[in-house]
Amino acid sequence: MRILIGAFGDAGHVFPAIALGKALKTRGHEVVIETWEERRQAVEGEGLGFAAAEEYRMFPPPDPDSEEGQHAAEAALALQPLLDEFRPHVVVSDILTLAPTLAAERAGIPLATLIPHIYPVVEPGLPFFAIGLRPPRTWLGRALWRTGHDRALKIGLEQGRRDLNIQRARLDLPPLDRFHGGISPDLALVATYPQLEYPRDWPAGVEITGPMNFEVPHPEIELPPGDDPLVLVAPSTAHDSDNHLVRTALAALAEEPVRVVATTNRVVPQRPIEIPANAVLVDWLSYSQLMPAASLVISHGGHGTVARALGAGTPVLISPIIGDMSETAMRVAWARVGLSLPWRLCRPAPLRWAARRLLTDRSFADRAATLAAWNRQHDGAARGAELVERLARSRAPA
Repeated sequence: MRILIGAFGDAGHVFPAIALGKALKTRGHEVVIETWEERRQAVEGEGLGFAAAEEYRMFPPPDPDSEEGQHAAEAALALQPLLDEFRPHVVVSDILTLAPTLAAERAGIPLATLIPHIYPVVEPGLPFFAIGLRPPRTWLGRALWRTGHDRALKIGLEQGRRDLNIQRARLDLPPLDRFHGGISPDLALVATYPQLEYPRDWPAGVEITGPMNFEVPHPEIELPPGDDPLVLVAPSTAHDSDNHLVRTALAALAEEPVRVVATTNRVVPQRPIEIPANAVLVDWLSYSQLMPAASLVISHGGHGTVARALGAGTPVLISPIIGDMSETAMRVAWARVGLSLPWRLCRPAPLRWAARRLLTDRSFADRAATLAAWNRQHDGAARGAELVERLARSRAPA
C-alpha cells in the first residue's frame, strides 16, 4: 500500500511519525512523510519518501477570519497535487497537522490520527487536560469537574469547533457537530504508555499503542569517570532559551555523589554555563547510549524524552515549562515513576532534594522497570502500523 504521513516538524511529533513510517516500510509499504524541510535528511535517511510541508503558525492559534488564519485550508489545497500523484490508500495525520486531515477528507481517503503523547480529550469528571492535576478521589470532586466540563471547557471546545468549521467551509466540506474534529473518529493512535493514562471510558477507534521511538544517529560521548550514579539532564529542544534547567541542575548536583551528563539540545547558551567537576556538557547526545546508563533523567517533560527514559527503566524528574508538560509531569508522579517539580520551584535546593529522593528511594526505579518490561513486549510503531493497515483494508479510498 501507499501511505502518506503528515507530521508537525518539532522532534516530539516528527520522530514518532518517522518511527511509524519505518514500521510500515518494514511491512512492505511505500511511505511518504510530509513535514518541515529541516527534517528531510532524517526522513530520507530511513529510506522513506519526503514531501515538504507548508509551515504555518500553530501557537497561539491565529484568528481563523484573518489572512494568516486561512493557512490550514490553503495548505490542504496545496496537498492536492501530492495526493493526485502518490494516490495514498490511507493518510496518517499528526494531531497538530490539520492540513493533511482536511485534505484526506476532501479527497475521500481513509484517515488515522497520530497522537504522540497522552490522550488530550477530557472525559467529564476528570481534570482539564494540560493543567496537571490528579483525578478526583471522591464523587464530589468528580461532580465539580463534570460541572466545569459542561461550562468552562465547552466554551473553548465550541470555539475550536467554530474555527475548524470555518476552515472546512473554505474547502467545501460540511460542518462538524462533534468536538475534536481534527482527530479521526476511525483510528486515533495514542503513542504513550497505558500506565500513564487515567482510568476512563475509551471512545471507539482510540488505540494506545505504546511509544513510537526514533532518534537521529549521533556518536557516543565519553562519560564522566567513576562509579557514582549517572544523572542525565535532557531539556526540551525548545522554550528554555536561557538553559535555565541545565544551569539549575548543574548547580544543584555539583557537590552530590553523582556523575552528571547535561545537554543543551542545541539551544545555544546566551551566556557561559558553569560546569562542575563531576559533570560534562554537550550540545547533543544519543538517548540510546545515555538512557540505559542513567539512574535518573531530569527534563522539562517532553513526552518523547520521558518515554525514552521510562522505556529504559529510568525514573524521571520533570520541571514542566509549557504546554502539556505539566500533564505529563503529573501522570509520571501519579504512576510513581518520577516526581514533578513546578517551574517556579526550579532552583538548586528543591531540585537537589527531589533528585536525592529519586536516587535513594528504590520504589521509583522498580516501577520504572515495570514500564520498561511492558515496553519490551509492546512495539508501539509496529502496533500502529498493524492498525493503519487494518484501517486501509477496511475502508477503500473513495
